[in-house]
Amino acid sequence: MPQVLLTRELVPEAMRALEGRCELDLWERSPEAMPRDDLLRRAKDKDGLLTLLTEKVDAELLDAAGPRLKIVANHAVGFDNIDVPECTRRGVLVTNTPDVLTEATADLAWALVLASIRRVAEGDRFLRARTPWVWDPRMMLGHDLYGKTFGIVGCGRIGQAAARRATGFGMRIVYSDAVRLPAEAEQRLGAEYLSLDDLLAQSDVVSVHAPLTPETRHLFNAGTFRKMKHTAVLVNTARGPIVDEAALAEALHAGEIFAAGLDVYEREPQVEAALLDLDSVTLLPHLGSATVGTRVAMGLLAVENLFAGIAGERPRTPLNPEVLER
Repeated sequence: MPQVLLTRELVPEAMRALEGRCELDLWERSPEAMPRDDLLRRAKDKDGLLTLLTEKVDAELLDAAGPRLKIVANHAVGFDNIDVPECTRRGVLVTNTPDVLTEATADLAWALVLASIRRVAEGDRFLRARTPWVWDPRMMLGHDLYGKTFGIVGCGRIGQAAARRATGFGMRIVYSDAVRLPAEAEQRLGAEYLSLDDLLAQSDVVSVHAPLTPETRHLFNAGTFRKMKHTAVLVNTARGPIVDEAALAEALHAGEIFAAGLDVYEREPQVEAALLDLDSVTLLPHLGSATVGTRVAMGLLAVENLFAGIAGERPRTPLNPEVLER
């Protein structure tokens, strides 16, 4: 029976899909992340690793796992935690869980858009503090959304899903990406391609959906924020290090942008202390895919990929399928 390390307990449906199919080594101190020393020790002689975005899969871990390792099945769509070229060099398959979380993450991005531009979380905190109040025409003013410009940075699956939702608000949709969409996709979305600088200057909402790469790390920084409208909202549901959080706090404090909504963080789970003191930022604990149906689908896809890779078969969503061609 194959030996599998699971670095965090999954939803019950995914756990049942593992039963009786492997010798499972489960890190049982959820929600605490597995310490690196434990990860290195327990990875030894495993046929498969089922990891989360909190686990760094690099040469050190692959050395610790040893030559039996066939697959790293990542329970996430992003895979910046995995050195895919190093896995490929060693003949280890890598998979992720795209598609199944697209709509849920786009929904959450829009929850943050609305919460930020209309000061929803701030209003909730205001009332829970039992602050005396009376309705006032000047009270807690936000900005209009309908008919404004929605800017997407990274127009892949989730970015396009966010764009589709913007049409319901009668918004002009613009996007920036390293690779321009085909003309038919732009027409279908009603989206206009712009340079990043033009997008920042024109957008009332900037929603980040880019992958984390060396090129996108701190893509949003002090200089970036100065290019945005002072009435604009920034939303990040992609990867935290795309945004320089200290610079974001400065921009919000200085009024260079109006508000921000974050679901991911630069040093997750730590949040920049200066952001915690600002009413103009809405903060969530990485809930992008956190619906019952989505987490079930992610877990089952990760398990399916895991066992396909162990069996030497093609997983449904491989990141380095060339490993199978050797």
